[in-house]
Amino acid sequence: MKYLHTMVRVTDIDESLKFYCGALGLEELKRYENEKGRFTLVFLAAPGDEDAQVELTWNWDPEKYGEGRNFGHLAYHVDNIYESCQRLQDAGVTINRPPRDGHMAFVRSPDNISIELLQKGDALAPEEPWASMPNSGHW
Repeated sequence: MKYLHTMVRVTDIDESLKFYCGALGLEELKRYENEKGRFTLVFLAAPGDEDAQVELTWNWDPEKYGEGRNFGHLAYHVDNIYESCQRLQDAGVTINRPPRDGHMAFVRSPDNISIELLQKGDALAPEEPWASMPNSGHW
């Protein structure tokens, strides 16, 4: 058995790609558009890690999706949690659970998919403004 991908439904493909690729740093691997089924699939992965893919499913006909907390979250190792959170914050992304411990942070996609960022290796020493930053919303 081999892990292939995790699928998340998105309501705006452009906003989602701006988040997942532009802010989070994933790369688009392939795209499949099905006119008859009226949907687009976009497969993404972290640079150099094509075995762990995220499939964005965009149904062309508008639908309302619940938050689906039972889904859980996507998780990614990052080389520097503080730099990653700063890049996301600079892109307008709310840091819902700041990396106060130098190890873990949570953000949300435009469709409220929870994304966990974990420091690769040992936790970094606590740093401001992250060490005293409060949580925002939930993750």
